[in-house]
Amino acid sequence: MTLTDPLPLAQALIRCPSVTPEDAGAQSVIADALDRLGFAIETSRHGAVDNLVARYGAGAPHFAFAGHTDVVPPGEGWRCDPFAGIVQAGVLFGRGAVDMKGAIAAFIAALAARRERGGRFGTLSMLITGDEEGDAIDGTRRILDRLAETATMPDACLVGEPTCRATLGDTVKIGRRGSVSARILVRGTQGHVAYPHLADNPLHRLIPALDALRATPLDTGTAWFEPSSLQITSVDVGNRVGNVIPDEARAALNIRFNDRHTGAGLGTWITETIHRFAPDSDCAITIGGEAFLAEPGPFTQTLSAAIRRATGIEPKLDTSGGTSDARFIAAYCPVAEFGLIGRTMHRADESVPVAELRDLAHVYGMILDEVFG
Repeated sequence: MTLTDPLPLAQALIRCPSVTPEDAGAQSVIADALDRLGFAIETSRHGAVDNLVARYGAGAPHFAFAGHTDVVPPGEGWRCDPFAGIVQAGVLFGRGAVDMKGAIAAFIAALAARRERGGRFGTLSMLITGDEEGDAIDGTRRILDRLAETATMPDACLVGEPTCRATLGDTVKIGRRGSVSARILVRGTQGHVAYPHLADNPLHRLIPALDALRATPLDTGTAWFEPSSLQITSVDVGNRVGNVIPDEARAALNIRFNDRHTGAGLGTWITETIHRFAPDSDCAITIGGEAFLAEPGPFTQTLSAAIRRATGIEPKLDTSGGTSDARFIAAYCPVAEFGLIGRTMHRADESVPVAELRDLAHVYGMILDEVFG
């Protein structure tokens, strides 16, 4: 397998059905490729999650690429086997082609090409986890704990998430919104709708509570973030008939929030609001991640310069989208995300044009040029 072309490696990775937390051999494929390039490789396992840290070179600067080999389940409706890595009409299909096995392959191709040219390096690390699409407990956070323990934290880190919207090069992510979810249970007393005085309808407390949450503006956005958004995702009583007052009502909601809030603060607000209308209710809060912003600076300038050289496009610095492992890395060093166009990620027929995959390898090569000179 040639390593300077990202396609064969991307296909080999896609052919590993690494649905979180299963690795299915994906990290061994990466380890074999990096071993050929002279990297020192350290693997670890935490719970059901496999992680890999590989390092090449010595001295400053210390630059890292972070990515994940785990993927979401393929679902139904594919035109081909989602784990076959088939190329049709110049397009690579497969779960993980975009998010983000393709980007990992492109970065390895870029560093293989630089090494083949005799380009200089300082220290280059690859931080690969199998727990980004899952709970994100035993993945990147464990890797960072190890780097902190051994004083081997990089000076800056690029995360290969699919960031671009329409054209390769149009977007670099410098932050992400946080996510907090709530599952709510309001209790009542079952009864016949014709005799409401003998019952206690929990919906009559749940609905006003949800309306109070929905009607409260959280903020108007910030310089880098759009306004925080609360979305009610479910209201259910499991009632099969229309003449029975239910004995309990459940609801679920999610808030994607900017850096004016914390998950804990929003969780407290949700719980207190629900309890104001339904004191005997249960409210289970889950914080999926805190909002973070990696302030623009020398590292983002370096990335933008490389992308501009490679594509002719001035990338937009953006904070939209879901959570990513960059939220953990941001606590330790400058971090930004740049990868493929994300249009098909997590969808049936996830795919990337082979030409775009090779273009990404070219851009990553330019980034290495800017970082290492």
